[in-house]
Amino acid sequence: MPTAGPIGALADRLIAENPGHPARGLARMLVAKTNNAMTLEQARSMIRVRLGQNGTMNRRLVRREGLRRPARQPGQGVELPPSKAEPWTPHDLGVVGRVGILSDVHVPYHDERAVRAAIGHLKTEAIDALVLNGDIADFYAISRYMKDPRQRDFKGELEDCRQFIAYLRHEFGSVPMVYKSGNHEERWNHWLWQHAPEISDERMMSLGAWLHLDKHDITLVEEKRPIMLGRLPVLHGHEKGTGISAPVNQARGAFLRLHHTVLEGHGHRTSVHCEPDMFHSETTCWSTGCLCDLTPDYARLNKWNHGFAVVEVREGGEFDVENLRIVGDAVRTS
Repeated sequence: MPTAGPIGALADRLIAENPGHPARGLARMLVAKTNNAMTLEQARSMIRVRLGQNGTMNRRLVRREGLRRPARQPGQGVELPPSKAEPWTPHDLGVVGRVGILSDVHVPYHDERAVRAAIGHLKTEAIDALVLNGDIADFYAISRYMKDPRQRDFKGELEDCRQFIAYLRHEFGSVPMVYKSGNHEERWNHWLWQHAPEISDERMMSLGAWLHLDKHDITLVEEKRPIMLGRLPVLHGHEKGTGISAPVNQARGAFLRLHHTVLEGHGHRTSVHCEPDMFHSETTCWSTGCLCDLTPDYARLNKWNHGFAVVEVREGGEFDVENLRIVGDAVRTS
């Protein structure tokens, strides 16, 4: 097998142009460049000779002919690819005072009496901010589940949601409002990505634009980001994912999954769970009730209840939680 001539020169060039490349890979390149004029093993042997990897005699040949692979300089060769990960940070509400929390309204499948009871109570509390903690909209018509064709009216759903947002702004005046996207709101992006990916990143196609949130000065929080009320993280509840069986106490399930104080909705059940550690520092989790119809056609039998919450946020981030239930049109402490 020749070690010089055109093929040898080609092998030398491949070694010089691909520093750090393994001998077998260089051999495959050489076979391809020579249109299979040699076998892979012949090419590999030629490359190994030139790299000084074929024994003492070949190392002498490498030293004499100056064919050794050039030393890799700093910054040359294979580099670590840049990360595409983006920062994921909580949304800090930045409010000291009383904050109302409503979740799981599922407009247009809301319970009018429960909604009026919750809003009436929050108005008497003179809240300083309002958190809409996910699943305010149902978006039934664009869900991936089997749907009743008679109820597939997405434009009607959108109009009802816009009216509900306008109703809240009218009832609460200029108090700061934050709308956290829940799993039902995420149906909007999922539908867009599947049916209209080419325009899914247009601002006019965003959830906030379709619900007219800017018009009512309401901040949208997406990407499963927690909302911080002082030191209290507020989740919708779907952020935890699956993998834990539904416990009798939903708040206990949040504790088992997160091991951190948190308030969440999503499960439509009012509950609280508290555990101290060995130094008697307590971790407490809360889950809030819903404001939707308690007997939808997809879950006639369930353990849901109507409810909402009020969080008192103090200077320094300390907080107190009132986890409230609604029975009929009466608001009760849990």
